[in-house]
Amino acid sequence: MRSDAIKLGFERTPNRAMLRAVGFGDRDFDKPLVAVANGYSTVTPCNIGLNALTERAERALRDAGVMPQTFGTITVSDGISMGTEGMKYSLVSREVIADSIETVCNAQCADGLLAVGGCDKNMPGAMIAMARMNIPSIFVYGGTIKPGHYNGRDLTVVSAFEAVGQFSAKKIDADELLAVERNSCPGAGACGGMYTANTMSSAFEALGMSLMSSSTMAAEDVEKSDSTAQSAATLVQAVHSQLLPRTILTREAFENAIAVVNAIGGSTNAVLHLLAIAHAAGVPLTIHDFEPIRRRVPVLCDVKPSGRFVTTEFHHAGGVPQVMKMLLNHGLLHGGAVTITGQTIADLLRDIPAEPVHTQEVIRPWRHPVYPQGHLAVLTGNLAREGAVAKVSGVKRLNMTGPARVFDSEEECLKAIIGGRIVPGDVIVIRYEGPKGGPGMREMLAPTSALIGAGLGDSVGLLTDGRFSGGTYGMVVGHVAPEAAVGGAIALVEEGDKITIDAERNELNLHVDESVIARRRAAWRPPVPRYTAGVLAKYARLVSSSSLGAVTDLNLTEPWNGEKQSVHIHAHRTLEG
Repeated sequence: MRSDAIKLGFERTPNRAMLRAVGFGDRDFDKPLVAVANGYSTVTPCNIGLNALTERAERALRDAGVMPQTFGTITVSDGISMGTEGMKYSLVSREVIADSIETVCNAQCADGLLAVGGCDKNMPGAMIAMARMNIPSIFVYGGTIKPGHYNGRDLTVVSAFEAVGQFSAKKIDADELLAVERNSCPGAGACGGMYTANTMSSAFEALGMSLMSSSTMAAEDVEKSDSTAQSAATLVQAVHSQLLPRTILTREAFENAIAVVNAIGGSTNAVLHLLAIAHAAGVPLTIHDFEPIRRRVPVLCDVKPSGRFVTTEFHHAGGVPQVMKMLLNHGLLHGGAVTITGQTIADLLRDIPAEPVHTQEVIRPWRHPVYPQGHLAVLTGNLAREGAVAKVSGVKRLNMTGPARVFDSEEECLKAIIGGRIVPGDVIVIRYEGPKGGPGMREMLAPTSALIGAGLGDSVGLLTDGRFSGGTYGMVVGHVAPEAAVGGAIALVEEGDKITIDAERNELNLHVDESVIARRRAAWRPPVPRYTAGVLAKYARLVSSSSLGAVTDLNLTEPWNGEKQSVHIHAHRTLEG
């Protein structure tokens, strides 16, 4: 094992001396060393409960005969930074987290990794690190928040964003706005609908890198702590059997995750993160692989943001295992995919009922889905030659054509919505918010929630080279690529141009003559970089297209997997034409 370095002779004495200072005894030097990446912070309720889970994991690891070594990794709160300049650091933090975990584990020669995370980016960040290092690993999700309550309805953090739009449209008064804000987030845990955190935890369960049923537990419930201890014991077995992440993270596993994300009504961010994890694992996966799966998989779960129920209710209705069993029974899941337990998906689902219990309404029976096809549609056209992602759940109109209302930042757009300058039929364009242009690809929850709150969610389209929160719904299209900052067609749109969003035909088109587009392109000049030093400047120089997962190591030499780089570069060049 990798930590055999500390078991050598006298030349390793200084290393052993330092380890004694942190709690190693004579017999501990013969044990595997397991790193525990702790995403605890008081920055966000998503992560405030992670320290207790980390301590439970440490005890369980020691009881199972290995030596845990815990270290912290960062988190930022998407919800708190939303709509501000700080949101530009959100996607950047995914790379910082992945790099930090890789750095510590490889520097300390860890034999295994247990990562505890609870927020949008320390989840894919940890999984990217696991795929890169390929040492036995397991992910422990910190758990979902319980719903807030006000006036007889369940609230989530998105309720507060939508209340701002309702207040601006004079649909509620200041007292109700304050009441919603006070009651939306009652305690610890990640945002309570099928937003990005719960989507990614569900995807990790489907990938086989987390324990079955663990992805939808409430952060404050005892079963979450017990599941953490079970995760630690499972990891120790994987260390001894050398069950590695790339044995689990196969093409079939990613197809399983894509199917589950569609069936549960998950976040558009899953597309971005699954592409990045696949890149790290050396699995050929492109944005265009999502659409064939979407067309075969129905949306089975009536969960927020576009549905009625919160994640804790989804958990009690059967959660991800129930959905996976239904998909497996209808030939939409690879049952032979291996999980971190060493068992296959089919093994773990053997005792799950074929259909959900009839006394609940969260998970629909197969014959009566919420939607007959998945909700994450990949669009292409002259506005998105590399692709874009639309979330069509809860949308009454799957296609619309309207005049472009063009904004070069999220802030400009939000002012227009709150100021009443957006009208039904408009197609909003928010650009220069992509991975390079932002930089950081901010989420547009503030403007999309303002549209919903103002009653414009079904009548106004919105497209952007930025991202959306998992809490977003409506006729919205994100991840438009190529982005504006590199001269993508979205940079050439002018106020009043006709744009069509067609989620039925998977098209996103600008209705302007090609000769006019050519003239505009000849006149276009790259914008001056918004940052010239620091992490945002470094990120802007390194980051790839969103259609490739917005990874930062695409063009680096990777001798440990030469095939992976050629696959992705070939895909990128093909998309560029």
